[in-house]
Amino acid sequence: MSERILTPIQGLETTGARALATWKLDDVRYLAVVQLARDMPGEPAYMNGGDSDIEAPLFRMEGERFVQCGALPVSGGEDVEYFEIGARRFLATAGIRKGRGPYDLNTQATLYEWRNGAWEAQQRFAVFAAKQWRAFAIGERHFLALAQGVTVDGVDATHPRTSRIFEWNGERFELFHTIEGLWGYDWNYFQHGDMHLLAYSDHVSGSSVLQWNVEQFVTLQRFDEKGGRTFRFFEADGDLWMIHVNLLTHTTLYRFDGARFVETQRLGGAGGRELCLIESTGGLYLVRVCFITGTPQAPVVERESQVFQWTGNAFSLVETFETSGATAAISFMEGNARYLAVANSLSAEQRFDVPSTLYRFDV
Repeated sequence: MSERILTPIQGLETTGARALATWKLDDVRYLAVVQLARDMPGEPAYMNGGDSDIEAPLFRMEGERFVQCGALPVSGGEDVEYFEIGARRFLATAGIRKGRGPYDLNTQATLYEWRNGAWEAQQRFAVFAAKQWRAFAIGERHFLALAQGVTVDGVDATHPRTSRIFEWNGERFELFHTIEGLWGYDWNYFQHGDMHLLAYSDHVSGSSVLQWNVEQFVTLQRFDEKGGRTFRFFEADGDLWMIHVNLLTHTTLYRFDGARFVETQRLGGAGGRELCLIESTGGLYLVRVCFITGTPQAPVVERESQVFQWTGNAFSLVETFETSGATAAISFMEGNARYLAVANSLSAEQRFDVPSTLYRFDV
C-alpha cells in the first residue's frame, strides 16, 4: 500500500460542481457532473450568484483519465442519478434554479433515457428548488424520490414545493407519496433483512427515517434539527449502522438497537455535506466531503475533507485531503484499480471556476 490512500490523478474542468454519476456502456466508463453556475465577468463573488443557465459535462474514461464527450442542459445543476430498470438506462437530472439573477426556482427536472446511442428526454417534472434524486426498488416496484424546496423570503413556489416519491408505471413515473418537508436535500434507501428503510434529509423541517410497511412509507424515527444533508446505512457483523450528516453541527454515527438508531460517535464538526462508503480489500472506508461553514451570506469555504476507516464499532480518521467547497464524492472500480471522484464547487474566494478531482484509492 502507498503511503497515502488517495493519489490525485486528474483535475476535471468544472464550474460550481454539485453532483456526480458514473456508469458503463459497452464496457466504457462514463462520468456526468452537474454544475450550479459559472462566474460572470464583473460580478462580485457570491456562492449563490453566477450564471445558472449552464450544462452538465459528460466524460468518457480513457486509460486513467476522463475526456469530455458531450453535455446535457441542466440549469442550476444540483444532482444527476444513473439507474436501470430492466434493460433500460436512465439519467435523472435536477437543478435548483435558472437564470443569471434574478433567478427562478420553479424549473423542470428532466429524466433522460439512453436510446439510439444518445440520451433523450423521456419525462419532465415541475419542480421547485430541486436538490437530489434517489432511485431504488422494492421487489418489482421501482421508485424515484425527489428532495426539493426552500424557505427564502421573496421566493414563491408556483410548482409543487414538497419533496415527493414517484413510482414507475411501466412507461413513466407517477406521484406515489409526498412528505411535508420544506427544504429537502436528499433521500437514501437501504434494505436490512426484511426491513426497507428510506431516510429523508431536510435543512429546516427536521430529517427522518421512514420504513416500508408493504403499502407505504411510515416514520420510524425523527431527527428534529436544522441542517440535515444526507444519510448512509451499512451493515457490520450483523448490526445495522447509520451515518447522518448535518451541515450546521456535526456528522454522527448511529447503531440500530432493534427499535431506533442510537448515537455512538461524532465524526467531525460543522461543514459536512456528503458521504461515500467504500468497501475495499483493506476494509470499510468512509469519505466525508466538506462544503462550507458560516452562512450563505458570509460563508467560510471548507478546504479539507476526510477519510475514515471502520475499526469494528467506530470509525478512525486515517487521512485528510485538500478539497474546495466539496459537494459530492463517488467511487468506482475500473480494471483492478479503485477510483474516487470528488466534486468541488467553490474556491476560497467564492468563485465557481474550481476543478473537481479524480483520485486513485490505493488500499
